[in-house]
Amino acid sequence: MDKEILYRFFEGTTSAAEEEAIRQWMETSPENTASFFRESRFHDSLVLLEQDGRKDNKVHKTNRFRRIVIEYSRIAAAVLLTLALTYWLTMEREDASSMYTLTVPAGQRANISLPDGTNLWLNARTTLRYASSFNRKERRVFLDGEAYFDVSPNAKKRFIVDTEMGEVEVTGTGFNVEAYTGSGMFETSLLKGRVDVKIKDIPDQTTRLMPDQKALWKDGKMTVEAITDYSKFSWRDGLISFREMSFADLMKEIEKCYGMKIVLNNKQAAEHILSGKFRHTDGIDYILRVLQRDVRFSYSRDDENNSYQIE
Repeated sequence: MDKEILYRFFEGTTSAAEEEAIRQWMETSPENTASFFRESRFHDSLVLLEQDGRKDNKVHKTNRFRRIVIEYSRIAAAVLLTLALTYWLTMEREDASSMYTLTVPAGQRANISLPDGTNLWLNARTTLRYASSFNRKERRVFLDGEAYFDVSPNAKKRFIVDTEMGEVEVTGTGFNVEAYTGSGMFETSLLKGRVDVKIKDIPDQTTRLMPDQKALWKDGKMTVEAITDYSKFSWRDGLISFREMSFADLMKEIEKCYGMKIVLNNKQAAEHILSGKFRHTDGIDYILRVLQRDVRFSYSRDDENNSYQIE
């Protein structure tokens, strides 16, 4: 399989025909499947190396370094990836910009560790930013998207997740935050530990969550309730999992994952309740074809407008 096509697939810019060709290639042999995921991991790592706010000469060096890594990856991807990551991180520490930016493209996810030892997963179409001074006085990250945090305990240095609509403050715990810019929704789900949630429009009000609780801010209202469906957090395993979810809500999840606009004109299909799971690597066309077995609808893809029409 042409690696250029694979990398465009990882970036969410392939055509339906190319996605089908990739699927058929993967199903041909286990070796092809292993090769696909190896290239996917390598691509994710390269994406995470991209940094915002560089000067022109730094951008030139970065792009040149990235091209070298990609070229040599054809010979020894695994070995060079380790060396590349070590070299890059050292270079950034020596010549740090004010902010680091990590971005995950559509249909992908990434697992990273922050300088304080905090481990986190970033979902598709997520951007995480943090200052070069991170872990000095406080540990603050800026999130646009969805991430799962396993925060390294440190009672003396609070950890703050700053989003468009609100903040989550902890010292050490495990929780999920969903806060895509422009969505009008901010949700925090606590799996272990304790977190304090604050809404920027109401700075004097703090909502404290206990394990297995989630806080949702939507339409100007905060609600706290028990977590009843843990399958939604399986995005960390590369899955879109849904249980008793309406077709309309499932389309929103697919939009979030792949960054494609889905226009749902079929009201009868919208109300259909579904349960199941798909892999992120399945792609929208495959998912829709499978759903057609249970729900009556037709669809068309508009590559020019980056959208789908469902009738």
